[in-house]
Amino acid sequence: MAIHKKEGHIPSAPTEVSIFYPEEDGEPMAVSDLHRLILFWTLQVIDEHFKQDPGVYVSGDILLYYVEGDPRKSVSPDVLVAFGLGKKRRQNYLVWEEGKVPDFVMEFSSKNTYRNDLGHKMELYASLGIQDYFLCDIEGLYLPTPLMAFTLVDGLYVPIAENVDGGLHSPALNLDFHVDDLEADLYASALDSGFPAGVAGLGIYDPIGEAWLQTPAESAFARAEVETIARQQEAARAEAAEARAETAEARAETAEAEAARLRAELERLQTRSN
Repeated sequence: MAIHKKEGHIPSAPTEVSIFYPEEDGEPMAVSDLHRLILFWTLQVIDEHFKQDPGVYVSGDILLYYVEGDPRKSVSPDVLVAFGLGKKRRQNYLVWEEGKVPDFVMEFSSKNTYRNDLGHKMELYASLGIQDYFLCDIEGLYLPTPLMAFTLVDGLYVPIAENVDGGLHSPALNLDFHVDDLEADLYASALDSGFPAGVAGLGIYDPIGEAWLQTPAESAFARAEVETIARQQEAARAEAAEARAETAEARAETAEAEAARLRAELERLQTRSN
């Protein structure tokens, strides 16, 4: 998202003593349907992951103002995560009121944004003290690599090296981000399915829970699949037990018939011997 630079786009203050901080910057939330799907998916899975922690605030495309009294000083990260703030709904993010900057930000780069993402935004986020900065070029066209990650060390961003699984670990979130190289036709599948994770290439892994993050819808779908399989297994076990019972009954009938034949044969032989 764009950083405000032109004073002409900033509405005048509603009163002489208060300053108006706009809630929108007039820029589109995403440059394409694919970017929108990936952005929404990322926000959903991270929010779902931290839903039990009341202090974690997850948001995206919200205007973040970092200089009190100057509404021109704003930026709108695609994804931000801040710890210790609470989950209340916000119209914008005023750093001086929140008492801190976000701990994690992520940008989805495009043709129009990648230079700014690697340049001014990177410098700005570092100067503000945001711990982790991640960039994703889901189409693999603009950044040096589809996924880039940096963490703050002594006021400067240093690249995060890939772990043994090829993921990039966020120290702030304690999550691993993965991206796959995919064929172009799979992007169309992402748009059709509405489930870009694993289709459009981005995945987020929880190394503590040893599980891939999912949206509530994906989790519900997975639970439904597990329940269906469990029902199928139970039906199979019941069918097997019934078959065993039928086999046992058949065997019992065969044994009883054989015993009756032997009794008859014994009686015949006893009659002849008399």
